[in-house]
Amino acid sequence: MPLLRPVSLALFVLTLSAQAQQSLTAEQVIAKMREAAGVTAVPNTVDTIKAGDPATVVTGIATVIAPSMDVLRKAVAAHENLIITHEPTFYNHQDADTLFKNDPVYAEKMAYIREHGLVIFRWHDGWHARKPDGIAEGWTKKAGWKQFQNADNQYLYTIPTTTVKALAQQLQASMGNRIVRVVGDPNMKVSKAAYAPGASGEARQIQALEREDVEVLIAGEIPEWETISYVWDAQQQGRHKAMILLGHYTSEEPGMDNCATWLKTVFHDTKIDFIPAGEPYWLSGNARNR
Repeated sequence: MPLLRPVSLALFVLTLSAQAQQSLTAEQVIAKMREAAGVTAVPNTVDTIKAGDPATVVTGIATVIAPSMDVLRKAVAAHENLIITHEPTFYNHQDADTLFKNDPVYAEKMAYIREHGLVIFRWHDGWHARKPDGIAEGWTKKAGWKQFQNADNQYLYTIPTTTVKALAQQLQASMGNRIVRVVGDPNMKVSKAAYAPGASGEARQIQALEREDVEVLIAGEIPEWETISYVWDAQQQGRHKAMILLGHYTSEEPGMDNCATWLKTVFHDTKIDFIPAGEPYWLSGNARNR
């Protein structure tokens, strides 16, 4: 009977390490994510598990901007049971279910999550807190603006001079938007831009627009009586200001594609995919969007 070859200690350790990583639970993945990003959970953070058992063994990870029903179905088809979402699962910032306990849409979504053993973790505060901000980093890459980014402020850019209209069209093409809303003179020349993704709020948006080194603000969304009205007035006063609204999801979704890329450097033996949610809006009268 031939003697068995001795297995090297290094190979044995590597094998055990791979096996251990492949059998990580959801809560272990989350802890390792935070450690790798150099962030800790702050008080009252929204970065919590929204559904599912933290002890679930992870078969694969899907990063998403929002866990819509189609996104969840795609994750199930890909055998990915840990969903890392940037935005809420249940229609409000804290994912509080008090409004939805008897709601059929909420009930069907929760039933689907339970039926398929999914775990949904929100990665919002931590991904923004990482240095650099993981959302801004992903958006900058997709816009192709890395070389235009301010070295001291990742949310500011000095781009080649263009018009507001041409810039909106360029961003619509690069981000894949169906809908882009613009406030300001379409023919105004701009080269100084700021990025305020998602629902960054009126205070942050107007603080950006008040800067002399910001001519156009690229944002996600805002109520129409807030920053939209501010820029409208600024335009009518002849001020050199404009705003391009990409939509909340579209303004941040590249950051969750970036998250999947980053996670692959942390979890080498785990299946990880970015699943795009896309855009909820369509343009009336355009048959392609129906």
